[in-house]
Amino acid sequence: MNHLHDVALEKAYRLLNHGPVTLVTFEHEGAGNVMAASWVMPLDFDPPKLALVLDRNTYSRGLLEGSGTFVINLPGRQQAELTLAVGSCSGQAQDKFAQFGIAAQRAKVIQAPIVPGCLAYLECRVIEEPGVQARYDLFVAEVLAAYADERAFSKGRWHFPDDELRTLHYSAGGTFYPTGNPFTVTMPAGVDD
Repeated sequence: MNHLHDVALEKAYRLLNHGPVTLVTFEHEGAGNVMAASWVMPLDFDPPKLALVLDRNTYSRGLLEGSGTFVINLPGRQQAELTLAVGSCSGQAQDKFAQFGIAAQRAKVIQAPIVPGCLAYLECRVIEEPGVQARYDLFVAEVLAAYADERAFSKGRWHFPDDELRTLHYSAGGTFYPTGNPFTVTMPAGVDD
């Protein structure tokens, strides 16, 4: 236990928050935005649900509340610079798609843009929980469509074939980590995968 040290509570979330960083896209009444978010997590299998934390003071929050939909885009390593850029400024006074040269494409099911070249996409519709949204800035959403680059995700699994086709994990201060090398252990008898 000699290697343990206290972590400042305002930085404690970073102990858990090294899952894949996402780009979240929104659109409402012709206005769109893209932002970076690490605070996204799965919640349920059937129907599939996820949670997104989105501060009430952001431009994207108004778009989300107006449309009730959003897309989770999972960028690959080649999009680290873009992820940092769109996560470091507000879309309130600028069109981030134009500013950063994102030739947005359309989502398959919902009315929103997607960022081309990402490894996976989850199109989502908010499940209204006004008290939770207002108090915790937490949005629960049902996943309406999901699709992924078959080179990195197929047969229900990630299988990162090379360094470029890996999801990113963001720590802080411009530091990213690519998803590491997988290893496999034998499934216990009688347990389904």
